[in-house]
Amino acid sequence: MPHRYASPPEERLALDAYVKLWRAAHAVEVIANRHLTAYGLTTSQFAVIEALYHLGPMSQRLLADRILSSSGNLIMVIDNLERDGLVHRERVATDRRVVNVTLTTQCEALIVQLLPDHVQGISEVFRLLEPEEIEQLTSITRKLGLALQGRLDDEAVAVKARTRRTTLRRGVHGV
Repeated sequence: MPHRYASPPEERLALDAYVKLWRAAHAVEVIANRHLTAYGLTTSQFAVIEALYHLGPMSQRLLADRILSSSGNLIMVIDNLERDGLVHRERVATDRRVVNVTLTTQCEALIVQLLPDHVQGISEVFRLLEPEEIEQLTSITRKLGLALQGRLDDEAVAVKARTRRTTLRRGVHGV
């Protein structure tokens, strides 16, 4: 299909790869996680309880970083999980700004029941590829992810520095 955007071949190649990667990732997510509806969970809710199951209780901020979610969206997800009796929140005594999230006993039983279906869903998706192709995909996506994470880390440091300078300026000028 022709593109309306006129670009050099290397840009067209990048755009084509991006679209294919995004579509494939979306399809993998939908197919691998379709079993979650039988348990009354969304993909975001499962991501939260899976992270807590494997890594243990953690702060909402760390949890948002782990599951690649915005803190605003995560609060709603945790609210719903808490409403359903699957997690509970607790303020950290030494730092009242920090709220830790933990799984309830009910949720631990649920995830033990759910994990075999989850593993089966992922295995079903990757049976479409040969083992060597899975290894190549793993290597390429890891390389891309690590390179981009470095950029994200650099950007986060730059944003913190700008925020610090702005705060200092306001403090000095009394604004």
